[in-house]
Amino acid sequence: MDVLDKVTVAYRGATYEIGRGRDYFGVWTVGGSRSQPLEWWPETQEGWSAAWTRFAVLEPPDAITPAGRDTWPGESASAGQRFAPVAGSGRGGAVAALLLLGVGVALGVAGLFRVYLDGSSLASQPDNLIAHVIYLAVWTACAVLIALGGTRLRIGALLATGLSIVTFGLFLADAGTPISGGAHLGGAGLVLSLLGWLACAAGSALAFLQVGSRPLPLARPRGAALGPAVLLVLAGLGAATAFAPAWDSFTLRTAAGQTQTVTAGNAFADPAAVMAGNVILMAALAAVVIVAALWRPARYGAVLLAGATIPMAAQAISALVQVGEATSPTQFGFTPAQVSQLGLTISAGLTPVFWIYCVFVVVLAVSCAWMLFTPRDAAVPVSAEAGPGSGADADPQVPIWHVARADAYEKTGVRSPAPDGDHWGIDEATDSGEFDSYEEFESDNPADSTVRPEARAEAADAADAADAAKEADETR
Repeated sequence: MDVLDKVTVAYRGATYEIGRGRDYFGVWTVGGSRSQPLEWWPETQEGWSAAWTRFAVLEPPDAITPAGRDTWPGESASAGQRFAPVAGSGRGGAVAALLLLGVGVALGVAGLFRVYLDGSSLASQPDNLIAHVIYLAVWTACAVLIALGGTRLRIGALLATGLSIVTFGLFLADAGTPISGGAHLGGAGLVLSLLGWLACAAGSALAFLQVGSRPLPLARPRGAALGPAVLLVLAGLGAATAFAPAWDSFTLRTAAGQTQTVTAGNAFADPAAVMAGNVILMAALAAVVIVAALWRPARYGAVLLAGATIPMAAQAISALVQVGEATSPTQFGFTPAQVSQLGLTISAGLTPVFWIYCVFVVVLAVSCAWMLFTPRDAAVPVSAEAGPGSGADADPQVPIWHVARADAYEKTGVRSPAPDGDHWGIDEATDSGEFDSYEEFESDNPADSTVRPEARAEAADAADAADAAKEADETR
């Protein structure tokens, strides 16, 4: 009769939990079957340290809590204290980030109703207004997420960071107009909006530091994740490139039937200061997309990517709104008298490059959804050193258990609670799930390998043969 494997959970996070099986330490998905751990390590002090380090990489520090009691055996402080963020003062740092975001949004709202550029306010320009309202709405949502704390703080911080990085180039390009043409071209609305961006960017950075207690968790995509990651990077580079050419197309028609088409909006045809802002925007977008593609877990990279994609989508929406507005011939140097004499009419449209840009932005949005909702691959890294059965000939219908090396995730400075064997009775479970027994194995070198259920009989026969040979030696 098979004996069910008893699992004891020690700590839980937002998505994963860590504990002990019969003779191993393992990581499971919260709420999932405990018959098969996502990763497991030898039941040694080194194995526990490696398991805890891996668990701390998968889960944000403020989401890790003891399962069923306040402290872990051998601890003088909680796990949260051991893995507190290095920047700020815990909750105080999050509060400061929240206040900065609030001030930034308030300044941005005030800037909507004052003169922005060329004697006009943003509120009087629907195409520009809608883009700025989108930025402010997202920063407000990020502030709410940060206020809720826990995993939501990380989501809010990453979303606000991506938005702040990309919008820096947009605000710099706006500031380039009075820088190049004279201070009289700018107004109080521009000043307030720039200060609002600065406050929101500072709040985003501070919130990011609250969850940035370790180096950026970047890793090269492998296996099935490589193709979508490459597609994501190409879409980001494509969107950045398609942002530069002219989007606006204007067709001028006279009463005699003569027509002339002109384009406007080329990023490299603007004054130097405006052009610098556009170039920084394109470079920032490409950089954020690349970092998001490498971020692990991928779902957090998706949040960072969403923050960068939102302002680019807002620019596309702004362009569509502008096409629907009436175009004044005076912006092309014609006086009202000339317009009347020539019977001049102007129709606005968008160039093919704009629609190519929209396709790239849609790909970025779809990539966000893919990274958010695909299975989390971070917990089961596939190593080139994996043992037999993990290659191309492996049967996809037979579950494979990944056995991680005890030294695979060593990290200087990471402290783990001591695995006291007398205090594991926290949360025991005997889920049968897909399997009804635990596959035992013996190895002098438990490096990355796999154990298949059908190998159990062979392992048992080998163990019996070894025992028989040992008894024979003792008898002689």
